[in-house]
Amino acid sequence: MLAYTVRRLLVSIPVLIVSTFVVFLVVVNSGDPVANFATSRQPAPSKAAVTAFARHIHADQPVADRYWNWITGVLHGDFGPSVQPNLNIGHDLFTRFRVTVTLVAAAMVIALLLAVVCGVYSAIRQYSVGDYVITFVGFLFLAMPVFWFAVLLKQAGIWTNQSTGSQFLGTIGEKSTYLDVDTTWNEISDRIGHLILPTITLALVSFASWTRFTRASMLEVLGSDYVRLARAKGLRRGKVMVRHALRTALIPLATVTSLDVAIILGGAVITETIFQWHGLGEMLVQAATTLDVYRTMAWLLLSAVIVIAFNLIADLLYAVLDPRIRYE
Repeated sequence: MLAYTVRRLLVSIPVLIVSTFVVFLVVVNSGDPVANFATSRQPAPSKAAVTAFARHIHADQPVADRYWNWITGVLHGDFGPSVQPNLNIGHDLFTRFRVTVTLVAAAMVIALLLAVVCGVYSAIRQYSVGDYVITFVGFLFLAMPVFWFAVLLKQAGIWTNQSTGSQFLGTIGEKSTYLDVDTTWNEISDRIGHLILPTITLALVSFASWTRFTRASMLEVLGSDYVRLARAKGLRRGKVMVRHALRTALIPLATVTSLDVAIILGGAVITETIFQWHGLGEMLVQAATTLDVYRTMAWLLLSAVIVIAFNLIADLLYAVLDPRIRYE
C-alpha cells in the first residue's frame, strides 16, 4: 500500500506540470492585463507606469519563462505577483481556503450520509412508495441549477428571518460583521447559521446523483451470489446488508465522490458568489474579472491538487472496503 501511494504521488508530479502548463497558456492568452490597466484607470496612467506594471506582472517576458518562474516560485511558497497592489497571493489563497473547505466538507459529509441512507433504503424497498419519492426528489435536484436553487434558499432564509424576527439563518457572508455578545458560543452559533443555507445548496445537488449510484450499486450487490449464499447460511439480515452488501456497494460511490470534487468546487464558486462568502469562489471571480493571471493559476493549482488527492484517497479506500483488492 505504501509503495503504491508513493508511485501514485510520483506520477502526479508530471501530471500537475503538464496540466498547469496547458492551463497557464490558456489563462495568459485569455486577456491582456496590461491593456486593461492602461484603459481602466482614470486619469490614464503614463507610459512609464504601464511599462512598470508590465514588468511587475512579468508580462514583458516570454510565456515559457513566465511559467518557469511561476512554477519554481510556487515550490518556494511564492505564487507570483498580483495585479492588485500589496496582495500576497499565497496568504490570500490559504486564508480563503479555510473558508471554502468548511463549506465543501460539510456539504460532502451531509450529501454522503443522505446518499447512503436513501440509496440503501431505495434498493432494499425497491418499487415502494419511499423508493418512488426518493427517486422523484433525486431527479428534481439533478435538474435544478445550482445558482437558481441557491437564490431560492437565500430568499427563503430572508423570509424566515423576517417572519420569526431573528437573524439565525445567515444570508450574507460566512459570518456576521459584528455580534451583540462576544462569546465563543455566539460565534459558533453565528457561523453555523451562516453555514446552513450554502451547505444545503451544495449537499442536496450532490446527494441527488450519489443516491442514484448508491441505489444501483446496492441492487447489483443484493443480486450477487455471495449475498444470497450469506443469507442461505443463516446470517442475520442486518449483518449481511452492512458487512457484505454495503461495503461492496460503496466502492462505486467512492469513485463518483472523488470525481465529483471538481464539480463541487465549481458549485462552491457559484454558491459563495450568491451568499457573498469570502472564499475561493470570490477569489476566482475577482481574478477572472481583473485578468489576474497568477491569482487564477493559484486557484487552479490548488483545485488540481485537491482533485488528485481525492482520487488517490478513493483508490486507497477500495482496499478498505473490499479486502480482495490488494495493491502490490
